[in-house]
Amino acid sequence: MNVFYNKEGIGDTLLIYIKDIELKNRTFEKKGDVATILDSETKEVVGYNIFEASKYVEVEQFKGQVELTEELVGKINDAFKENRVQESFSADLSPKFVVGLVVEKEKHPNADKLSVCKVDVGTEVLQIVCGAPNVDKGQHVVVAKVGAVMPSGLSIKDAELRGVASYGMICSAKELDLPDAPAEKGILVLDSDEYKAGQPFGK
Repeated sequence: MNVFYNKEGIGDTLLIYIKDIELKNRTFEKKGDVATILDSETKEVVGYNIFEASKYVEVEQFKGQVELTEELVGKINDAFKENRVQESFSADLSPKFVVGLVVEKEKHPNADKLSVCKVDVGTEVLQIVCGAPNVDKGQHVVVAKVGAVMPSGLSIKDAELRGVASYGMICSAKELDLPDAPAEKGILVLDSDEYKAGQPFGK
């Protein structure tokens, strides 16, 4: 789930994205300033738009992706109630960029330049397909979990790469938009003495 706000680009509207669906299956129900976006076939809620968002939340500091906090979730739910929307809004507030420990690395069965890694991110072990030439077992790395939005705007989703499932991305310094990122390809390898699996990663 991701939240976006760009007054210059789309006006005073808070966009809440939950799930991708085909455009032809997209429909919506509008109550007051809140539009609930639905899959027309399954009736599953895939997102919300809150119009006149500045009436409900302080938007002055928002531009692009908006960090979800307990306070913002509460204000979104207040907006729902005020507009007679029956659903309540909940969100996974856990960090989406975390330190991971590569506990296993195997060659991809269908691609010479890909590796299948098992990465401990503190709360679980994720299977991630990685194309970096320098990834290896025992490294501490930065993992963008499903739901993360990269500085480039890329949303991280469950994927299947050449027939193997992948649940996240092991990041390079360039992908993280870190200063002085090296030009050569390769993931960012962290100092094992300073980092541990599961801790949030910030620039």
